[in-house]
Amino acid sequence: MSSAIFPGSFDPVTNGHLDIIKRAAKIFDRLVVGVFNNIRKQSFLPVEARVKALKEAVADIGNVEVVSFDGLLADYMIENDIQVIVRGLRSVTDFEYEQGQAQIIKSMHPELDTFFLLTKPKLSYVSSSVIREMHKFGGDISTLVPESVLIAIEHFNNK
Repeated sequence: MSSAIFPGSFDPVTNGHLDIIKRAAKIFDRLVVGVFNNIRKQSFLPVEARVKALKEAVADIGNVEVVSFDGLLADYMIENDIQVIVRGLRSVTDFEYEQGQAQIIKSMHPELDTFFLLTKPKLSYVSSSVIREMHKFGGDISTLVPESVLIAIEHFNNK
């Protein structure tokens, strides 16, 4: 059984992320979407809200599970019998960054691999940071994120 993980902060999850998830779920028997808290950024939504929104967005995909985790990705993969990391690439800049990350993990754990999927051109401009900025200034993000994310953002911005 082939298992892969699509890790990210998903803060918030976008339709670009969902496209990668749906496509990877067709390739691997089991796809884990691993939500982590990016320590380099201030959180837009709490991890629990991101996990809930993602679970709702992928509820119709039977071989996808959504989890949150702390610590090193490679350690999580080994502990959970996951062999492949899935990464979405929007640009050459993404590739350069992800290539370095993949090489670090490969040097520490030769048994782990990274699988790159190119983002569909119509979604290549969508990123979590763009969504956060648009929302901050009152832009319409409804076509860029799943409904579950709109609900989470509304909930946490009305507190």
